[in-house]
Amino acid sequence: MDIDEPTPTVYTLPIPQLPGPPPPAEPYALHRDAHTPLVLDNGSTTLRWGFATSAVPFTGLNAVAKYKERRTNKPLLLFGEAIDAESGAKSQTRTPWEGDVLLNFDALENALDYAFVHLGIDTPTVNHPVIMSERICTPLHSRALTSELMFELYNVPSLTYCVDGIMSFYANHLPPPTAPFTSDGLVLSFNTHSTSVIPILKGKGIMSHVQRIPWGAAQSSEYLLKLIQLKYPSFPTRVTSAQTNWMYRTFCSFTPSYPTLLKSLSNPKTLLAHERIIQFPFLLPLSEEKSPSELLRLAEKRKEQGKKLQELAAKSRADKLVQKEADLEYLLDLRGESELTGKMSRKEWAARLSAEGFETEAALEDTIKKLDVYVKKARKKEAGEVDEPMEEPSFPLVDVPDEDLDEEGLKEKKKQKLLKSGWEFRVRARKEKEREREEREREAKREEEERETDLAGWSSKMRKEQETLMAKIKDRARRKTALTDRKSAAAQARMKNIANLAADDRVPKKKRKGGGEDMFGADDADWQIYRKINITAPSDDEEDDLTTLHEIERKLLTYDPTFTPSHTHASLTSLSSALLTSFRPPYPDTDPAGHARIHLSTERFRVPETYFAPSMAGTDTAGLGEVIANVLARFPEHEKASLVSNIFLTGAPSQVGGLREKLEATLRPILDPEMRMGIVQAADAGLDAWRGMAAYARTPEFGVNGVSRAEYDEWGGERVKRWWGGNRTGSS
Repeated sequence: MDIDEPTPTVYTLPIPQLPGPPPPAEPYALHRDAHTPLVLDNGSTTLRWGFATSAVPFTGLNAVAKYKERRTNKPLLLFGEAIDAESGAKSQTRTPWEGDVLLNFDALENALDYAFVHLGIDTPTVNHPVIMSERICTPLHSRALTSELMFELYNVPSLTYCVDGIMSFYANHLPPPTAPFTSDGLVLSFNTHSTSVIPILKGKGIMSHVQRIPWGAAQSSEYLLKLIQLKYPSFPTRVTSAQTNWMYRTFCSFTPSYPTLLKSLSNPKTLLAHERIIQFPFLLPLSEEKSPSELLRLAEKRKEQGKKLQELAAKSRADKLVQKEADLEYLLDLRGESELTGKMSRKEWAARLSAEGFETEAALEDTIKKLDVYVKKARKKEAGEVDEPMEEPSFPLVDVPDEDLDEEGLKEKKKQKLLKSGWEFRVRARKEKEREREEREREAKREEEERETDLAGWSSKMRKEQETLMAKIKDRARRKTALTDRKSAAAQARMKNIANLAADDRVPKKKRKGGGEDMFGADDADWQIYRKINITAPSDDEEDDLTTLHEIERKLLTYDPTFTPSHTHASLTSLSSALLTSFRPPYPDTDPAGHARIHLSTERFRVPETYFAPSMAGTDTAGLGEVIANVLARFPEHEKASLVSNIFLTGAPSQVGGLREKLEATLRPILDPEMRMGIVQAADAGLDAWRGMAAYARTPEFGVNGVSRAEYDEWGGERVKRWWGGNRTGSS
């Protein structure tokens, strides 16, 4: 890193805090007989609830967990952040939502029980009209079961369904108390599992022109997690979805032109300026400081332990020598019994040898010789004597003619010939090794003189040799990779060689049928072809090239100060995947903090870009820009101008930075130059939907658009009324 480069800030991963007690609710006596409407914003991540007259709703994670407490063995029903207080309850967590569809009604019932109890409702039934949010294009089955839960279990007097994106738009464009809602705009509702485009004209959602893409904050966080796992395959700690969600909300940002940004990041200084570093928890190695007296005591202790080990080894060697001497004496006495063979038969002598574990008398002699050699060497070593050079053994029977020898003599002569040839081979090998050693010494001396005379020239020559060897190794690897692809030129040439060998034009077909001689292998070129067609056959020189390359790199690291470990073959080959190693500085093995860091560079902009190009993450759907263009294309020019003049962004995921600039860069090219475009962010992207529902529940119109219990009994749970804020709009 250069001195003038800025040092990136390291962000510490936040530590999850245990949830505190929920804030107290208003006294229920204020609402018991007033039939104050209840407002439920049933989001897939967060549940918000409260009375319509409240300024701020109660919020909680929309999840429940049934858990049995270990100490008291009592079942517990945990809601929201309370699940994090019990580690064993996390595996039992359930949410009412499956993606973007409401399906788990047991979890919804438990969540609503918690909300109603927290509000202080102590009556057998909920005697309050309810307004509840639902998703765009909610399936009829899901709505029917929700209505059944609200009417049959809680016995609510009326139930009104609304779209959260429209109600957030309503909260930010509240009309005067006596005036109707007539605002125009294009709502971009960013949810956890989807993103919706809702056109609103004269205060009414045009639901027939609504479009939605299956990409939201959950998919973005999951995609970021996959990129981190791919970039850090051996990260020391587990990266959770909650952590990647925090990283996505904190560090990710939209960019007006993603390709332009990638080109600018090719500059290391620009890349460093855009990089964000997240520090994960790590353990410091324990380094105990010892005083000089403690170090001296440990050194003396190690010295005493070394002496004890030496004494034990010497005692073991002495015991082994005594045992070998006893074995040798016993076998010599056994051989002395061979003089009695005249008094005992050969069969009895063979039985005696077999009882001692020897098949023949020659095996006995070999064992005696080995023991004698071992005992003599051990005695000389104890006495401190130096081994004398090996004397050439004598082979007296080698030059004796076969006619002068009997059967035993011929066997012994044959044995001595084998021993002599082995001795001569060892002598030649020893001389060859000595010659090679002297040659290496001369070469090392000559290289040392060259290095001392011209270090730069020697280093240049060594580097050229290194490059040549690395090129050869790379060519071999490239060829092996190419042979695995049947469409490559190398694979096609291999198949051609196989076909030529199968044809074997050197032996005519007539002679081949008649048993003509096959001459394959007589020419060295045949084996070159074999090496080409055999994918798994390693090169004879491959191992030698690697050994030579490592030796050259060792010399360069020792004598050339400009040659660093990053120039070695191992370091260069470790950079084979740019995705795994780019934008990630190396850390020494002694730095645990560096190995527990995640560097976000291109990921900060790549993940939000998937809203406009979901194909980058493998999702086969149109991007947000294309969807908006399709929605606007269905309106005449004057209505389109009214829509784009008030593009409204809502939903917690819309708070990611750079979204407004990205939309301007995406939509401006497809609009007329004179058409004014305005992009407005919701005042509170997370709570405005609930506030809009609460404001609407306080209007006289609310009592007309809800489904009553009698209407539910007559029409069923799938039926909803047409009104400007629901999934069905119209005049009736």
